[in-house]
Amino acid sequence: MFEPDPPVPDPFEEFARARAPHLYRAAWLLCGHRTEAEDLVQETLAKVYVRMHRRRGPRLDNPAAYAQTVLTRTFISARRRASSTEVPYADLPGLDTAGADCGTDHAGTTDLRLALTDALADLTPVDRAVVVLRHLDGLSVEEVAHALGLTSGAVRNRSMRALARMRKEALR
Repeated sequence: MFEPDPPVPDPFEEFARARAPHLYRAAWLLCGHRTEAEDLVQETLAKVYVRMHRRRGPRLDNPAAYAQTVLTRTFISARRRASSTEVPYADLPGLDTAGADCGTDHAGTTDLRLALTDALADLTPVDRAVVVLRHLDGLSVEEVAHALGLTSGAVRNRSMRALARMRKEALR
């Protein structure tokens, strides 16, 4: 009898499974809201999928770096749109969220996370992207500059000013 060959794993599927947690973390830090972060990751992975399956053009050598760039640029573009003034509700009215604990979380960690979210929310989208990529994702100045289409000096300047603003707000 003829047995069909086992299905060949799609390289995008493997990539998406491996990088989705990192992309979600970066998206959450950029957006500050779980649902926005999920949408941003989904849109990013859709763009990466299209690029990885493109028949023409150069091969995608570093899909992780490309995905990070797409994520950041998609976030900044979304903030420029008029519809980006929509603010989702933290809790939907009429739903009991008391039993929706996503795991154990200590009060200190929660306070720190909330303080970081508030501090990032006060920054412009580009400054927020610089701080998240540079200090929370650990990218070099040159990598951040390449991802955002800025010069290295602009990244250092934006980072310095954004961190100063965050410190000033933290002292209030």
